[in-house]
Amino acid sequence: MNIYGTLGPACAQVHTLEQMLEAGLSGMRLNLSHCSIDEAAPMIEAFHKARNNLGLGAELLIDMQGPELRIGALAEPMKLSVGQSLLLGDDGVPVPNQVLPYLNPGQEILLDDGKIMVRVIKKQGNGALAEVLRGGTLTGKKSICLCGLSIEGPSLTDMDVQNIKKAKSYGVTWLMQPFVRHRHELDTVRRTLDESGCGDVRIMAKIESQEGVDNIRELIPACDEICIARGDLGNAISLWKLPVAQKTIARTCLEAGRDFTVVTQMLHTMEKSPVPTRAEMSDIFNAVLDGASSLMLTGETAVGLYPVEAVRYMSAAAWAALEYMHNQ
Repeated sequence: MNIYGTLGPACAQVHTLEQMLEAGLSGMRLNLSHCSIDEAAPMIEAFHKARNNLGLGAELLIDMQGPELRIGALAEPMKLSVGQSLLLGDDGVPVPNQVLPYLNPGQEILLDDGKIMVRVIKKQGNGALAEVLRGGTLTGKKSICLCGLSIEGPSLTDMDVQNIKKAKSYGVTWLMQPFVRHRHELDTVRRTLDESGCGDVRIMAKIESQEGVDNIRELIPACDEICIARGDLGNAISLWKLPVAQKTIARTCLEAGRDFTVVTQMLHTMEKSPVPTRAEMSDIFNAVLDGASSLMLTGETAVGLYPVEAVRYMSAAAWAALEYMHNQ
């Protein structure tokens, strides 16, 4: 059973990373949606130093930008309240050019993994005016999802390609490819890895759309592991259908003999709380019973107040589930 965390300011100190590794951590994910691999060099160095100090061969995973759509940079965080107007595009919140034609009246939009929701009121200039339906604080480079629409971008951005070319020198062992919908996307990633001298870097395909769920059988042979990425997948489908999608992917992977990872909000409350909820413990336990070979923490370790404790609780719950299965 692998337990992965996510690198971030909350855990980027050698001592903290050592404690996380001792608590059961198998490796760390580096989210390259917000920075380049060079910009993250200090965190990577701290991770390698921690694992070397302990004599452990922990994995380093890079999570690419890929085709996920994101807003542009903001000068400062925006506090959005329900009923407030929000300008998208032009002099407002920068949005990708691909979404501009779809900003039609009535279109609902999710921002920052669905934490914020707005609805387009009218087109305005080279953008649109929207009303905030679900408020929160919006910062730059966060995800944007147009409800009910599938807008595809390139499999790999220019920044992704540059990061891949440097992956070997940073000790990367896994590449996480977001929003995988079709096999050709994974074939592009594999070809780019091979051409960059990273042929031994393994590919984890993140399933974050209904198309990905529907095409899971064609995706499995083209990757080394499947990732059930419940954040954006929960934006793409109704939340009450998310458990069905998770179970469907898990069963298909087991039938094909392919490992899979479960990620997103597994211990979400531990970003601020030193102990998890009972529901979170059950979520981890059931993911293992469903056959997950890996579990992953994101904000809990990247920005949370209790990164070491989060790893400890996840590891304990996972091993309790394995022991339960062994005794059946």
